[in-house]
Amino acid sequence: MTENTKLELTWIGKNKPIIVEPRILIENIKMSNNKEDTNNMLIHGDNLLALKALENIHGGEIKCIYIDPPYNTGAAFELYDDNLEHSIWLNLMKERLIILKNLLTENGIIYVQIDKTEQAYLKVLMDEIFGRKNFITMITCKVTSPGGLTGGTEMFFDSSEYVLCYAYNKEKVEFNSIKVEAGVMGVAQFGYDYFIKQINYDAKKFIKEEGGIKYYSIDSNNFEFVKIPKESLTSQFYYENFHNLFQTANLSGGIGKKLKSATSDLDSSNNLIICNYVPSKGKRKGLETNLLMWKKRIIYTLDGYVQADKSKKQVSKLDYVTNIFTDSLWNGIASEGSVVFNNGKKPERFIKVLLDIATNVGDYVLDSFLGSGTTCAVANKMGRKWIGIEMGDHAYTHCKTRLDKIIEGTDSSGITSIVNWIGGGGYRFYELAPTLIKKDAFDQEIINPDYNGEMLSSAVAIHEGYTYNPNKECYWKQSYNGEKSYLYVTTNHIGKRDIDSIKTELKDDEYLIIVCKSYDSNSLEGIKNIGIKKIPQSLLKNCEFDVENYNLNIINPPIYDEDGDDNE
Repeated sequence: MTENTKLELTWIGKNKPIIVEPRILIENIKMSNNKEDTNNMLIHGDNLLALKALENIHGGEIKCIYIDPPYNTGAAFELYDDNLEHSIWLNLMKERLIILKNLLTENGIIYVQIDKTEQAYLKVLMDEIFGRKNFITMITCKVTSPGGLTGGTEMFFDSSEYVLCYAYNKEKVEFNSIKVEAGVMGVAQFGYDYFIKQINYDAKKFIKEEGGIKYYSIDSNNFEFVKIPKESLTSQFYYENFHNLFQTANLSGGIGKKLKSATSDLDSSNNLIICNYVPSKGKRKGLETNLLMWKKRIIYTLDGYVQADKSKKQVSKLDYVTNIFTDSLWNGIASEGSVVFNNGKKPERFIKVLLDIATNVGDYVLDSFLGSGTTCAVANKMGRKWIGIEMGDHAYTHCKTRLDKIIEGTDSSGITSIVNWIGGGGYRFYELAPTLIKKDAFDQEIINPDYNGEMLSSAVAIHEGYTYNPNKECYWKQSYNGEKSYLYVTTNHIGKRDIDSIKTELKDDEYLIIVCKSYDSNSLEGIKNIGIKKIPQSLLKNCEFDVENYNLNIINPPIYDEDGDDNE
Protein backbone atom coordinates (compact mmCIF):
# COMPACT_ATOMS: atom_id res chain seq x y z
CA MET A 1 0.00 0.00 0.00
CA THR A 2 1.46 3.35 -1.02
CA GLU A 3 1.43 6.37 1.25
CA ASN A 4 -1.28 8.11 -0.81
CA THR A 5 -3.63 5.12 -1.06
CA LYS A 6 -7.14 6.15 -0.03
CA LEU A 7 -8.85 4.23 2.77
CA GLU A 8 -12.56 3.82 2.18
CA LEU A 9 -15.60 1.70 2.96
CA THR A 10 -16.85 -0.47 0.09
CA TRP A 11 -20.19 -2.18 -0.49
CA ILE A 12 -22.26 -3.69 -3.26
CA GLY A 13 -23.49 -1.01 -5.65
CA LYS A 14 -21.29 1.80 -4.29
CA ASN A 15 -19.85 2.64 -7.69
CA LYS A 16 -23.24 2.67 -9.41
CA PRO A 17 -24.16 6.36 -9.27
CA ILE A 18 -27.61 7.64 -8.39
CA ILE A 19 -28.09 10.66 -10.66
CA VAL A 20 -30.91 12.54 -8.97
CA GLU A 21 -33.24 14.75 -10.99
CA PRO A 22 -32.97 18.40 -9.93
CA ARG A 23 -36.65 19.23 -9.36
CA ILE A 24 -38.05 22.70 -8.85
CA LEU A 25 -39.92 23.65 -5.68
CA ILE A 26 -43.45 25.03 -5.92
CA GLU A 27 -44.80 27.14 -3.07
CA ASN A 28 -48.18 26.12 -1.69
CA ILE A 29 -49.42 29.58 -0.74
CA LYS A 30 -52.38 28.24 1.24
CA MET A 31 -50.09 26.15 3.44
CA SER A 32 -47.47 28.88 3.97
CA ASN A 33 -47.40 30.94 7.16
CA ASN A 34 -45.52 33.97 5.94
CA LYS A 35 -46.73 36.99 7.85
CA GLU A 36 -43.18 38.33 8.22
CA ASP A 37 -42.06 37.68 4.62
CA THR A 38 -39.55 35.08 5.74
CA ASN A 39 -37.41 32.76 3.63
CA ASN A 40 -37.76 29.82 6.03
CA MET A 41 -38.79 26.73 4.08
CA LEU A 42 -40.95 23.75 5.03
CA ILE A 43 -40.73 21.21 2.20
CA HIS A 44 -42.97 18.19 1.68
CA GLY A 45 -41.47 15.43 -0.43
CA ASP A 46 -38.72 12.85 -0.86
CA ASN A 47 -35.71 14.33 0.89
CA LEU A 48 -33.09 13.26 -1.65
CA LEU A 49 -35.04 14.98 -4.42
CA ALA A 50 -35.63 17.99 -2.17
CA LEU A 51 -31.94 18.23 -1.25
CA LYS A 52 -31.04 18.18 -4.93
CA ALA A 53 -33.49 21.05 -5.48
CA LEU A 54 -31.93 23.02 -2.60
CA GLU A 55 -28.41 22.48 -3.91
CA ASN A 56 -29.07 24.95 -6.71
CA ILE A 57 -30.76 27.49 -4.39
CA HIS A 58 -28.79 27.35 -1.13
CA GLY A 59 -25.47 25.71 -2.04
CA GLY A 60 -22.78 26.89 0.38
CA GLU A 61 -25.24 28.81 2.58
CA ILE A 62 -26.24 26.44 5.41
CA LYS A 63 -24.31 27.01 8.66
CA CYS A 64 -25.58 23.95 10.53
CA ILE A 65 -27.21 20.68 9.52
CA TYR A 66 -28.78 18.23 11.97
CA ILE A 67 -30.24 14.98 10.68
CA ASP A 68 -31.60 11.91 12.39
CA PRO A 69 -31.70 9.37 9.52
CA PRO A 70 -33.12 5.85 9.78
CA TYR A 71 -30.85 3.58 11.76
CA ASN A 72 -31.44 0.46 9.63
CA THR A 73 -32.09 -1.77 12.63
CA GLY A 74 -34.97 -3.66 11.08
CA ALA A 75 -37.43 -2.09 13.50
CA ALA A 76 -40.61 -0.53 12.14
CA PHE A 77 -43.61 1.51 13.17
CA GLU A 78 -46.78 2.75 11.53
CA LEU A 79 -45.32 5.71 9.64
CA TYR A 80 -42.31 4.02 8.06
CA ASP A 81 -40.66 0.80 6.97
CA ASP A 82 -37.11 0.71 8.33
CA ASN A 83 -35.94 -2.73 7.15
CA LEU A 84 -33.44 -1.80 4.46
CA GLU A 85 -30.64 -3.98 3.19
CA HIS A 86 -27.30 -2.73 4.53
CA SER A 87 -25.63 -1.80 1.25
CA ILE A 88 -28.72 0.06 0.02
CA TRP A 89 -28.73 2.07 3.25
CA LEU A 90 -25.09 3.03 2.74
CA ASN A 91 -25.59 3.95 -0.90
CA LEU A 92 -28.57 6.19 -0.22
CA MET A 93 -26.90 7.80 2.79
CA LYS A 94 -23.83 8.51 0.66
CA GLU A 95 -25.87 10.40 -1.93
CA ARG A 96 -27.54 12.50 0.75
CA LEU A 97 -24.31 13.29 2.58
CA ILE A 98 -22.63 14.46 -0.63
CA ILE A 99 -25.40 16.99 -1.27
CA LEU A 100 -25.53 18.00 2.39
CA LYS A 101 -21.83 18.80 2.27
CA ASN A 102 -22.40 20.95 -0.82
CA LEU A 103 -25.05 22.91 1.10
CA LEU A 104 -22.74 23.76 4.02
CA THR A 105 -20.87 27.02 4.37
CA GLU A 106 -17.08 26.79 4.54
CA ASN A 107 -17.30 27.19 8.32
CA GLY A 108 -20.40 24.99 8.64
CA ILE A 109 -21.04 21.99 10.87
CA ILE A 110 -23.12 18.84 10.35
CA TYR A 111 -24.54 16.61 13.11
CA VAL A 112 -25.78 13.11 12.26
CA GLN A 113 -27.54 11.12 14.98
CA ILE A 114 -27.28 7.33 14.77
CA ASP A 115 -27.37 4.19 16.95
CA LYS A 116 -24.83 1.38 17.34
CA THR A 117 -26.06 -0.59 14.30
CA GLU A 118 -24.65 1.77 11.67
CA GLN A 119 -22.50 4.17 13.70
CA ALA A 120 -19.13 2.64 12.79
CA TYR A 121 -20.00 2.33 9.09
CA LEU A 122 -21.39 5.86 9.00
CA LYS A 123 -18.21 7.19 10.64
CA VAL A 124 -16.02 5.69 7.90
CA LEU A 125 -18.42 6.91 5.20
CA MET A 126 -18.37 10.46 6.59
CA ASP A 127 -14.57 10.31 6.85
CA GLU A 128 -14.54 9.62 3.13
CA ILE A 129 -17.00 12.39 2.18
CA PHE A 130 -16.04 15.16 4.63
CA GLY A 131 -12.41 14.17 5.20
CA ARG A 132 -11.10 12.51 8.32
CA LYS A 133 -9.33 15.73 9.29
CA ASN A 134 -12.73 17.47 9.50
CA PHE A 135 -14.10 15.10 12.15
CA ILE A 136 -14.83 17.12 15.30
CA THR A 137 -16.25 14.66 17.82
CA MET A 138 -18.76 11.92 18.52
CA ILE A 139 -21.39 12.82 21.10
CA THR A 140 -22.78 10.03 23.25
CA CYS A 141 -26.22 10.74 24.66
CA LYS A 142 -28.41 8.79 27.04
CA VAL A 143 -31.80 8.17 25.47
CA THR A 144 -33.38 5.58 27.76
CA SER A 145 -32.95 3.88 31.14
CA PRO A 146 -33.26 0.22 32.21
CA GLY A 147 -36.13 1.11 34.52
CA GLY A 148 -37.77 -2.09 35.74
CA LEU A 149 -35.71 -4.32 33.46
CA THR A 150 -35.51 -7.83 34.88
CA GLY A 151 -31.91 -8.68 35.69
CA GLY A 152 -30.11 -10.86 33.20
CA THR A 153 -32.35 -10.24 30.20
CA GLU A 154 -29.53 -8.36 28.44
CA MET A 155 -25.78 -8.50 28.85
CA PHE A 156 -25.59 -4.69 28.53
CA PHE A 157 -28.67 -2.52 28.39
CA ASP A 158 -28.49 -0.19 25.40
CA SER A 159 -29.20 3.31 26.69
CA SER A 160 -27.24 5.49 24.29
CA GLU A 161 -27.18 6.92 20.79
CA TYR A 162 -24.44 8.82 19.03
CA VAL A 163 -24.11 12.08 17.12
CA LEU A 164 -21.25 12.33 14.64
CA CYS A 165 -20.06 15.91 14.24
CA TYR A 166 -18.08 17.05 11.19
CA ALA A 167 -17.02 20.38 9.74
CA TYR A 168 -16.93 21.36 6.10
CA ASN A 169 -13.49 22.77 6.88
CA LYS A 170 -12.36 22.33 10.47
CA GLU A 171 -9.74 25.07 10.14
CA LYS A 172 -12.46 27.64 9.38
CA VAL A 173 -15.02 26.58 11.99
CA GLU A 174 -16.20 29.30 14.36
CA PHE A 175 -18.05 27.82 17.32
CA ASN A 176 -19.55 29.10 20.54
CA SER A 177 -18.19 27.75 23.82
CA ILE A 178 -21.40 27.16 25.74
CA LYS A 179 -22.58 25.71 29.02
CA VAL A 180 -25.37 23.30 29.93
CA GLU A 181 -27.42 22.56 33.05
CA ALA A 182 -25.52 20.88 35.86
CA GLY A 183 -27.97 21.02 38.76
CA VAL A 184 -30.46 23.43 40.32
CA MET A 185 -28.93 26.26 42.36
CA GLY A 186 -29.96 26.09 45.96
CA VAL A 187 -27.00 24.92 47.97
CA ALA A 188 -24.17 27.08 49.25
CA GLN A 189 -21.18 25.17 47.88
CA PHE A 190 -21.30 26.92 44.51
CA GLY A 191 -19.49 29.86 46.07
CA TYR A 192 -21.50 32.80 44.73
CA ASP A 193 -21.76 34.48 48.11
CA TYR A 194 -21.00 38.14 47.32
CA PHE A 195 -23.82 40.48 46.35
CA ILE A 196 -23.52 43.67 44.27
CA LYS A 197 -25.61 46.15 46.23
CA GLN A 198 -24.73 49.10 43.99
CA ILE A 199 -22.14 50.35 41.48
CA ASN A 200 -22.10 53.98 40.36
CA TYR A 201 -20.63 53.66 36.87
CA ASP A 202 -20.92 57.43 36.36
CA ALA A 203 -18.14 57.85 38.90
CA LYS A 204 -15.59 55.83 36.91
CA LYS A 205 -12.25 57.52 36.14
CA PHE A 206 -10.08 56.72 33.13
CA ILE A 207 -6.67 55.36 34.08
CA LYS A 208 -4.96 54.24 30.87
CA GLU A 209 -5.21 52.24 27.66
CA GLU A 210 -2.83 49.35 27.07
CA GLY A 211 -2.89 46.47 24.59
CA GLY A 212 -6.32 47.42 23.26
CA ILE A 213 -7.87 47.49 26.75
CA LYS A 214 -9.12 50.64 28.47
CA TYR A 215 -8.83 50.70 32.27
CA TYR A 216 -11.12 52.67 34.60
CA SER A 217 -11.32 52.94 38.38
CA ILE A 218 -14.27 53.41 40.75
CA ASP A 219 -13.38 54.31 44.34
CA SER A 220 -14.88 52.51 47.32
CA ASN A 221 -17.39 55.30 48.00
CA ASN A 222 -19.17 54.54 44.74
CA PHE A 223 -19.77 50.80 44.99
CA GLU A 224 -20.86 48.39 47.71
CA PHE A 225 -20.43 44.61 47.84
CA VAL A 226 -22.11 42.57 50.58
CA LYS A 227 -21.18 39.06 51.69
CA ILE A 228 -24.28 36.85 51.97
CA PRO A 229 -24.56 34.28 54.79
CA LYS A 230 -24.59 30.74 53.40
CA GLU A 231 -27.89 29.96 55.10
CA SER A 232 -29.51 32.66 52.95
CA LEU A 233 -28.49 31.02 49.68
CA THR A 234 -31.75 29.23 48.91
CA SER A 235 -33.15 28.35 45.48
CA GLN A 236 -35.50 31.32 45.69
CA PHE A 237 -32.67 33.71 46.62
CA TYR A 238 -30.56 32.51 43.70
CA TYR A 239 -33.46 33.02 41.28
CA GLU A 240 -34.31 36.50 42.54
CA ASN A 241 -30.71 37.79 42.71
CA PHE A 242 -28.61 35.85 40.19
CA HIS A 243 -27.81 39.03 38.21
CA ASN A 244 -26.00 40.53 41.23
CA LEU A 245 -24.43 37.50 42.91
CA PHE A 246 -20.75 36.95 42.14
CA GLN A 247 -17.55 35.19 43.06
CA THR A 248 -13.93 36.15 42.40
CA ALA A 249 -11.14 34.17 40.79
CA ASN A 250 -7.41 34.46 40.16
CA LEU A 251 -6.28 36.09 36.94
CA SER A 252 -5.31 33.28 34.57
CA GLY A 253 -5.44 32.35 30.92
CA GLY A 254 -4.66 34.69 28.02
CA ILE A 255 -6.81 37.65 29.04
CA GLY A 256 -6.10 37.05 32.73
CA LYS A 257 -2.33 37.26 32.26
CA LYS A 258 -2.74 40.46 30.23
CA LEU A 259 -4.89 42.04 32.95
CA LYS A 260 -2.53 40.92 35.71
CA SER A 261 0.44 42.53 34.00
CA ALA A 262 -1.38 45.76 33.16
CA THR A 263 -2.90 46.24 36.63
CA SER A 264 0.03 45.19 38.82
CA ASP A 265 0.78 48.83 39.64
CA LEU A 266 -2.84 49.93 40.16
CA ASP A 267 -4.53 50.46 43.52
CA SER A 268 -7.07 47.65 43.35
CA SER A 269 -7.16 46.76 47.04
CA ASN A 270 -10.12 49.04 47.68
CA ASN A 271 -11.08 50.29 44.23
CA LEU A 272 -13.10 48.55 41.55
CA ILE A 273 -11.25 48.26 38.22
CA ILE A 274 -13.19 48.19 34.95
CA CYS A 275 -11.42 46.63 31.94
CA ASN A 276 -13.12 47.62 28.68
CA TYR A 277 -12.23 45.80 25.42
CA VAL A 278 -13.60 44.02 22.33
CA PRO A 279 -12.83 40.26 22.22
CA SER A 280 -11.38 38.89 18.97
CA LYS A 281 -12.87 35.43 19.51
CA GLY A 282 -15.39 33.55 21.61
CA LYS A 283 -19.09 34.11 22.20
CA ARG A 284 -18.67 37.90 22.54
CA LYS A 285 -16.41 38.28 19.52
CA GLY A 286 -16.65 41.83 18.16
CA LEU A 287 -18.82 43.04 21.08
CA GLU A 288 -17.75 45.67 23.58
CA THR A 289 -17.16 43.92 26.91
CA ASN A 290 -16.46 44.99 30.48
CA LEU A 291 -14.55 42.82 32.95
CA LEU A 292 -14.55 43.83 36.62
CA MET A 293 -11.59 43.40 39.00
CA TRP A 294 -11.66 43.70 42.77
CA LYS A 295 -8.80 42.99 45.18
CA LYS A 296 -6.61 41.94 42.22
CA ARG A 297 -9.10 39.20 41.31
CA ILE A 298 -11.59 39.02 38.47
CA ILE A 299 -15.33 39.16 39.21
CA TYR A 300 -17.67 36.56 37.69
CA THR A 301 -21.36 37.30 38.18
CA LEU A 302 -23.70 34.36 38.51
CA ASP A 303 -25.87 35.30 35.51
CA GLY A 304 -23.11 34.17 33.16
CA TYR A 305 -23.12 30.69 34.67
CA VAL A 306 -26.78 29.86 35.17
CA GLN A 307 -29.95 29.34 33.19
CA ALA A 308 -33.15 30.84 34.54
CA ASP A 309 -36.51 29.09 34.18
CA LYS A 310 -39.35 31.54 34.77
CA SER A 311 -42.03 28.86 34.88
CA LYS A 312 -40.28 27.03 37.74
CA LYS A 313 -38.74 30.17 39.30
CA GLN A 314 -35.35 28.57 39.66
CA VAL A 315 -31.91 28.81 38.15
CA SER A 316 -29.75 25.87 37.14
CA LYS A 317 -25.97 25.92 37.36
CA LEU A 318 -24.22 25.63 33.99
CA ASP A 319 -21.01 23.81 33.12
CA TYR A 320 -19.15 23.65 29.83
CA VAL A 321 -20.73 21.15 27.49
CA THR A 322 -18.92 17.85 26.89
CA ASN A 323 -19.44 15.12 24.30
CA ILE A 324 -21.24 12.94 26.86
CA PHE A 325 -24.86 13.71 27.74
CA THR A 326 -25.91 11.72 30.78
CA ASP A 327 -29.09 13.68 31.56
CA SER A 328 -32.30 11.92 30.57
CA LEU A 329 -33.30 14.63 28.12
CA TRP A 330 -35.87 12.35 26.55
CA ASN A 331 -37.92 12.10 29.75
CA GLY A 332 -41.19 13.97 29.40
CA ILE A 333 -40.87 14.95 25.73
CA ALA A 334 -44.10 13.21 24.68
CA SER A 335 -46.00 16.50 25.04
CA GLU A 336 -43.39 18.75 23.41
CA GLY A 337 -44.77 20.68 20.48
CA SER A 338 -48.30 19.44 21.23
CA VAL A 339 -47.92 16.69 18.61
CA VAL A 340 -47.78 12.93 19.10
CA PHE A 341 -44.84 11.22 17.41
CA ASN A 342 -44.31 8.04 19.37
CA ASN A 343 -40.66 7.03 19.84
CA GLY A 344 -39.35 9.40 17.16
CA LYS A 345 -39.30 12.85 18.74
CA LYS A 346 -36.07 14.60 19.75
CA PRO A 347 -35.95 16.88 22.83
CA GLU A 348 -35.79 20.60 22.17
CA ARG A 349 -33.18 21.15 24.89
CA PHE A 350 -30.77 18.76 23.15
CA ILE A 351 -31.17 20.39 19.73
CA LYS A 352 -30.75 23.81 21.38
CA VAL A 353 -27.32 22.81 22.70
CA LEU A 354 -26.20 21.68 19.24
CA LEU A 355 -27.40 24.89 17.60
CA ASP A 356 -25.97 27.07 20.38
CA ILE A 357 -22.52 25.65 19.65
CA ALA A 358 -22.66 25.77 15.86
CA THR A 359 -24.78 28.84 15.01
CA ASN A 360 -25.63 32.43 15.79
CA VAL A 361 -28.81 34.45 15.27
CA GLY A 362 -29.60 34.69 11.55
CA ASP A 363 -27.65 31.58 10.48
CA TYR A 364 -29.33 28.92 8.32
CA VAL A 365 -30.20 25.55 9.91
CA LEU A 366 -31.31 22.50 7.88
CA ASP A 367 -32.96 19.21 8.84
CA SER A 368 -33.82 16.87 5.96
CA PHE A 369 -35.39 14.17 8.20
CA LEU A 370 -37.66 16.58 10.04
CA GLY A 371 -40.00 14.06 11.68
CA SER A 372 -42.17 15.96 14.13
CA GLY A 373 -40.46 19.30 13.40
CA THR A 374 -38.19 19.65 16.44
CA THR A 375 -35.13 21.11 14.69
CA CYS A 376 -37.10 23.83 12.92
CA ALA A 377 -39.11 24.53 16.07
CA VAL A 378 -35.92 25.14 18.06
CA ALA A 379 -34.28 27.13 15.26
CA ASN A 380 -37.32 29.42 15.03
CA LYS A 381 -37.36 30.04 18.78
CA MET A 382 -33.62 30.79 18.68
CA GLY A 383 -33.86 33.32 15.85
CA ARG A 384 -32.17 31.15 13.23
CA LYS A 385 -33.31 30.82 9.63
CA TRP A 386 -34.35 27.27 8.83
CA ILE A 387 -35.20 24.68 6.18
CA GLY A 388 -37.04 21.47 7.02
CA ILE A 389 -37.84 18.52 4.74
CA GLU A 390 -40.35 15.77 5.52
CA MET A 391 -41.95 13.25 3.17
CA GLY A 392 -44.98 11.96 5.05
CA ASP A 393 -48.39 13.47 5.70
CA HIS A 394 -47.06 14.58 9.07
CA ALA A 395 -45.35 17.43 7.18
CA TYR A 396 -48.91 18.79 7.38
CA THR A 397 -50.24 17.17 10.55
CA HIS A 398 -47.12 17.44 12.74
CA CYS A 399 -44.53 19.88 11.39
CA LYS A 400 -46.92 22.55 10.15
CA THR A 401 -49.20 22.26 13.18
CA ARG A 402 -46.27 22.57 15.58
CA LEU A 403 -44.60 25.47 13.78
CA ASP A 404 -47.87 27.39 13.44
CA LYS A 405 -48.34 27.29 17.22
CA ILE A 406 -44.78 28.50 17.76
CA ILE A 407 -45.28 31.39 15.34
CA GLU A 408 -48.56 32.30 17.09
CA GLY A 409 -46.82 32.18 20.48
CA THR A 410 -49.19 29.54 21.87
CA ASP A 411 -46.57 26.80 22.34
CA SER A 412 -45.30 26.74 25.92
CA SER A 413 -43.31 23.51 25.74
CA GLY A 414 -39.66 22.66 25.15
CA ILE A 415 -37.27 25.60 25.36
CA THR A 416 -40.00 28.27 25.22
CA SER A 417 -39.47 29.55 28.77
CA ILE A 418 -35.68 29.18 28.58
CA VAL A 419 -35.36 31.51 25.56
CA ASN A 420 -38.37 33.64 26.55
CA TRP A 421 -40.17 32.86 23.31
CA ILE A 422 -43.39 34.83 22.76
CA GLY A 423 -44.07 34.15 19.06
CA GLY A 424 -43.05 35.36 15.62
CA GLY A 425 -41.32 34.15 12.49
CA GLY A 426 -42.90 32.29 9.60
CA TYR A 427 -42.22 29.96 6.68
CA ARG A 428 -43.06 29.20 3.07
CA PHE A 429 -44.50 25.74 2.40
CA TYR A 430 -43.19 23.97 -0.71
CA GLU A 431 -44.08 20.86 -2.66
CA LEU A 432 -41.72 19.15 -5.07
CA ALA A 433 -42.66 19.58 -8.70
CA PRO A 434 -43.44 16.34 -10.55
CA THR A 435 -40.79 14.78 -12.75
CA LEU A 436 -39.92 16.83 -15.85
CA ILE A 437 -39.90 13.91 -18.30
CA LYS A 438 -42.41 11.05 -18.42
CA LYS A 439 -43.18 8.25 -20.87
CA ASP A 440 -46.34 8.37 -22.92
CA ALA A 441 -48.63 5.48 -23.89
CA PHE A 442 -46.15 4.51 -26.60
CA ASP A 443 -43.22 4.37 -24.15
CA GLN A 444 -41.71 7.55 -25.61
CA GLU A 445 -40.13 10.21 -23.39
CA ILE A 446 -42.11 13.45 -23.38
CA ILE A 447 -42.17 16.67 -21.38
CA ASN A 448 -44.57 16.20 -18.46
CA PRO A 449 -47.86 17.86 -19.51
CA ASP A 450 -48.26 19.11 -15.93
CA TYR A 451 -45.49 21.64 -16.60
CA ASN A 452 -46.49 25.13 -17.73
CA GLY A 453 -44.10 27.40 -19.58
CA GLU A 454 -42.61 29.01 -16.48
CA MET A 455 -42.06 25.66 -14.74
CA LEU A 456 -40.43 24.22 -17.85
CA SER A 457 -38.08 27.17 -18.27
CA SER A 458 -37.11 27.08 -14.61
CA ALA A 459 -36.52 23.31 -14.62
CA VAL A 460 -34.41 23.31 -17.79
CA ALA A 461 -32.36 26.21 -16.41
CA ILE A 462 -31.37 24.04 -13.44
CA HIS A 463 -30.35 21.17 -15.75
CA GLU A 464 -28.22 23.51 -17.86
CA GLY A 465 -26.60 25.24 -14.89
CA TYR A 466 -28.40 28.57 -15.33
CA THR A 467 -30.34 30.79 -12.93
CA TYR A 468 -33.95 31.42 -13.93
CA ASN A 469 -34.67 35.15 -13.78
CA PRO A 470 -36.63 36.40 -16.83
CA ASN A 471 -35.67 39.76 -18.27
CA LYS A 472 -38.84 41.86 -18.62
CA GLU A 473 -37.50 43.76 -21.63
CA CYS A 474 -36.01 40.86 -23.60
CA TYR A 475 -38.09 37.67 -23.88
CA TRP A 476 -35.18 35.37 -24.76
CA LYS A 477 -33.12 36.38 -21.71
CA GLN A 478 -34.99 33.96 -19.43
CA SER A 479 -32.01 32.62 -17.50
CA TYR A 480 -28.41 33.66 -17.07
CA ASN A 481 -25.02 32.14 -16.30
CA GLY A 482 -22.51 34.86 -15.65
CA GLU A 483 -22.98 38.32 -17.11
CA LYS A 484 -23.32 37.52 -20.82
CA SER A 485 -24.52 33.94 -21.19
CA TYR A 486 -28.27 33.35 -21.54
CA LEU A 487 -30.75 30.48 -21.86
CA TYR A 488 -34.09 30.58 -23.69
CA VAL A 489 -36.59 27.68 -23.34
CA THR A 490 -39.63 27.36 -25.57
CA THR A 491 -42.03 24.65 -26.74
CA ASN A 492 -42.39 26.40 -30.08
CA HIS A 493 -40.61 25.48 -33.30
CA ILE A 494 -37.54 27.66 -33.91
CA GLY A 495 -36.99 28.73 -37.52
CA LYS A 496 -34.59 31.03 -39.36
CA ARG A 497 -36.89 34.01 -38.87
CA ASP A 498 -36.75 33.52 -35.08
CA ILE A 499 -32.96 33.27 -35.10
CA ASP A 500 -32.59 36.36 -37.31
CA SER A 501 -34.82 38.35 -34.96
CA ILE A 502 -32.80 37.32 -31.90
CA LYS A 503 -29.51 37.94 -33.72
CA THR A 504 -30.37 41.63 -34.21
CA GLU A 505 -30.54 42.04 -30.38
CA LEU A 506 -27.75 39.65 -29.35
CA LYS A 507 -24.40 41.40 -28.95
CA ASP A 508 -21.20 39.88 -30.35
CA ASP A 509 -19.80 39.19 -26.85
CA GLU A 510 -23.04 37.55 -25.62
CA TYR A 511 -23.94 33.86 -25.93
CA LEU A 512 -27.37 32.24 -26.07
CA ILE A 513 -28.54 28.63 -25.79
CA ILE A 514 -32.03 27.89 -27.11
CA VAL A 515 -33.82 24.78 -25.85
CA CYS A 516 -36.87 23.87 -27.93
CA LYS A 517 -38.92 20.93 -29.22
CA SER A 518 -37.86 21.37 -32.88
CA TYR A 519 -35.88 23.72 -35.10
CA ASP A 520 -34.66 24.27 -38.68
CA SER A 521 -31.23 22.70 -39.00
CA ASN A 522 -29.99 25.44 -41.34
CA SER A 523 -31.13 28.32 -39.14
CA LEU A 524 -27.74 28.74 -37.44
CA GLU A 525 -25.54 28.96 -40.51
CA GLY A 526 -22.68 31.39 -39.89
CA ILE A 527 -23.82 32.16 -36.32
CA LYS A 528 -21.29 31.26 -33.62
CA ASN A 529 -22.83 32.72 -30.47
CA ILE A 530 -26.17 30.87 -30.56
CA GLY A 531 -26.62 27.14 -29.82
CA ILE A 532 -29.75 24.99 -30.02
CA LYS A 533 -30.77 21.87 -28.08
CA LYS A 534 -33.88 19.72 -28.43
CA ILE A 535 -36.05 18.69 -25.50
CA PRO A 536 -36.51 16.18 -24.08
CA GLN A 537 -33.62 14.45 -25.92
CA SER A 538 -30.92 16.80 -24.62
CA LEU A 539 -31.99 16.19 -21.02
CA LEU A 540 -32.27 12.40 -20.95
CA LYS A 541 -28.61 11.84 -20.19
CA ASN A 542 -28.62 14.27 -17.26
CA CYS A 543 -30.29 12.19 -14.57
CA GLU A 544 -32.92 9.64 -13.60
CA PHE A 545 -36.41 10.89 -14.40
CA ASP A 546 -39.78 9.77 -13.03
CA VAL A 547 -38.38 8.47 -9.71
CA GLU A 548 -40.56 9.66 -6.84
CA ASN A 549 -39.10 7.81 -3.86
CA TYR A 550 -35.48 7.02 -3.05
CA ASN A 551 -36.52 4.68 -0.27
CA LEU A 552 -34.78 6.31 2.67
CA ASN A 553 -37.59 8.56 3.87
CA ILE A 554 -37.90 6.67 7.10
CA ILE A 555 -37.21 7.14 10.76
CA ASN A 556 -36.30 4.30 13.06
CA PRO A 557 -38.10 4.37 16.39
CA PRO A 558 -35.56 3.84 19.19
CA ILE A 559 -37.47 3.38 22.45
CA TYR A 560 -37.21 6.52 24.55
CA ASP A 561 -38.49 7.20 28.06
CA GLU A 562 -41.49 9.43 27.33
CA ASP A 563 -43.51 8.80 30.46
CA GLY A 564 -41.00 10.33 32.83
CA ASP A 565 -41.66 13.30 35.07
CA ASP A 566 -41.76 16.49 32.99
CA ASN A 567 -40.05 18.27 35.87
CA GLU A 568 -36.95 16.17 35.73
